[in-house]
Amino acid sequence: MVEMIRATGLVKRFKGVEALKGLDLSVPEGTVLGLLGPNGAGKTTAVRCLATLHPFDEGSATVAGVDVRSNPQEVRRRIGLSGQYAAVDEHLTGFENLTMVGRLYGMPKHQARERAGELLERFSLSDAAHRPSKTYSGGMRRRLDLAGALVAAPPVLILDEPTTGLDPRSRLEMWDVIRELVATGSTLLLTTQYLEEADRLADDIVVIDHGQAIARGTADELKSRTGGERIEIVVADAARTQIAVDALRGVARGEVSVDERTVTAAAEGGARALIAVLQHLEDHDVAVLDAGLRRPTLDDVFLTLTGQPAAPAAEAASEPASAEPTHDTASHDAPTLAKES
Repeated sequence: MVEMIRATGLVKRFKGVEALKGLDLSVPEGTVLGLLGPNGAGKTTAVRCLATLHPFDEGSATVAGVDVRSNPQEVRRRIGLSGQYAAVDEHLTGFENLTMVGRLYGMPKHQARERAGELLERFSLSDAAHRPSKTYSGGMRRRLDLAGALVAAPPVLILDEPTTGLDPRSRLEMWDVIRELVATGSTLLLTTQYLEEADRLADDIVVIDHGQAIARGTADELKSRTGGERIEIVVADAARTQIAVDALRGVARGEVSVDERTVTAAAEGGARALIAVLQHLEDHDVAVLDAGLRRPTLDDVFLTLTGQPAAPAAEAASEPASAEPTHDTASHDAPTLAKES
């Protein structure tokens, strides 16, 4: 399978601090790679290096078959970049924003206008096409930003936390847009701190911490590393929690954790183990408010691998100040504005 993104041993330093420490990444054509990591792990730095916004200090990278270091201008022609904040001109309409991007990519005026109309229709923005984008909602601005990244129909899309700050409905709408892009053959590198987002959208996931990849696999493969299924019991009376602890110890693999009235343990045996625990509690007249088998979540994976829970805050706030170039240069950067034709 063709690798549309390939990075080997990427190292990036900011004033003596290594933001990337030999990062390896690969994204096959037509797939989505989810890049997960806590604040300051290096996700945004990796994206900016691949998008030619930061020169990396060591290593090598290619995007759509083009060497990032030796031919950055050609890389920019082959990618679309949508970042954590919508890079749109608030004083232009949606139609004008997209037309401007097309012109910056060298499209003739009529072609840029035609492409703008197509994308506004595709992203359900036609009704607002001629309104200033400063009147758009957050979700609409994000869709317009993503449309801008698609004006030149790039084979590779890099989405850096594209749903940060969106309300749940807008986030679901953006997920639908991303799924549609994948269905049409786009290759995506997606950074996110919303673990449900990676679980739903990514074919493969790389977890990075302190500038290094510490795990890679599908969501199911990563979940299996946390120890399989867990039994969770919530008792009605906190004073009787110890009985539930004793019941779980009979089937548990490892420690039994207690959080007020909730008792949890990794266990083998599935439903049979749960039935045995519930029978023990019934024999001892312990009232149960809730009980079930819980599969590990990506939150569990994240906590196990990094030692900290995922946080929805933007990574950029914790990166070195020197790592903050003008936003989304690559998504709208082109050699010159072509003469009108």
